[in-house]
Amino acid sequence: MSNAETDGAALHGGVVVEGDRPTGAPAVDVLSARDVPLGGPRAMRVRRTLPQRARTLIGAWCFADHYGPHEVAVSGGMNMPPHPHTGLQTVSWLFSGEIEHRDTLGTHALIRPGEMNLMTGGHGIAHSEVSTPGTTVLHGVQLWVALPEEHRRADRDFQHHVPGPVQVDGAVIRVFLGSLAGRTSPARTFTPLLGAEIVVEPRATLTLAVDAAFEHGLLVDSGDIRLIDTVLRPAELGYVPPGADTLTMVNETDAPARAVLIGGPPFGEEIVMWWNFVGRSHEDVVKAREDWEASSDRFGVIEDFPGGPLPAPALPNAVLTPRRNPPSR
Repeated sequence: MSNAETDGAALHGGVVVEGDRPTGAPAVDVLSARDVPLGGPRAMRVRRTLPQRARTLIGAWCFADHYGPHEVAVSGGMNMPPHPHTGLQTVSWLFSGEIEHRDTLGTHALIRPGEMNLMTGGHGIAHSEVSTPGTTVLHGVQLWVALPEEHRRADRDFQHHVPGPVQVDGAVIRVFLGSLAGRTSPARTFTPLLGAEIVVEPRATLTLAVDAAFEHGLLVDSGDIRLIDTVLRPAELGYVPPGADTLTMVNETDAPARAVLIGGPPFGEEIVMWWNFVGRSHEDVVKAREDWEASSDRFGVIEDFPGGPLPAPALPNAVLTPRRNPPSR
């Protein structure tokens, strides 16, 4: 997935709402989503909760797009021509529909509901994403993970994992990255991470043991979920800082509620994120853009894609500055 936002103010806009909390309870900040076009003003629109001014990362998670359910006949679906990535891993997770993925490793794979595709674009990779002709409703999330300095030039890689459902009291969990509820994903990452889909039964309460060294984010897809003491509504992301060794979720609706839980230890490095590149300096981004526009071997070529690559937008008339999360309150 390509990031159409290239203005620093837009990338870091957003609102944080603090829930009322009892003394001693872990803080939950509510990060609101903003509506942005995917790849152009007439493209499919997505709801973006990371990054924004209040929070650049949750663990190493640096980007979260939530889209659908889109009627493909109305929205046109997803049609992303070959585009580049550096310094990150992409995590694709669908609730409904199907997307065809091609990349410059030679991978030709389908993204299906309940199946994770994890692509590494360290030094450089390019891929395309197109919803399949049989897809009528497209609905899912696209997440990016920043690579740490020692691995941010890692070789291209692609992994596929189908997590089995874990039935716990009041919920079904699918762990696609890291460990939760007694399940561990075999997918390889460069920092400790957690990623899981959670479906909570109507009016049920779920309490999960989690790593207290992690910060966590719960992105709600459907239903109203009370995370600890704060109600999260669809498209909102609740942030919990390190220190909590359990997370309690209550589905406050009469239908199943679905969310994606992400987490990881705080990412201690500053990053520069512009378009589809994650680096450490303005110069990193300039070089990556130059290499993409020059059709450099750094990114490779998708030979069988019907159409040309996505051109890079113009750089802003300012030096891109590194960012990290604001100090904890």
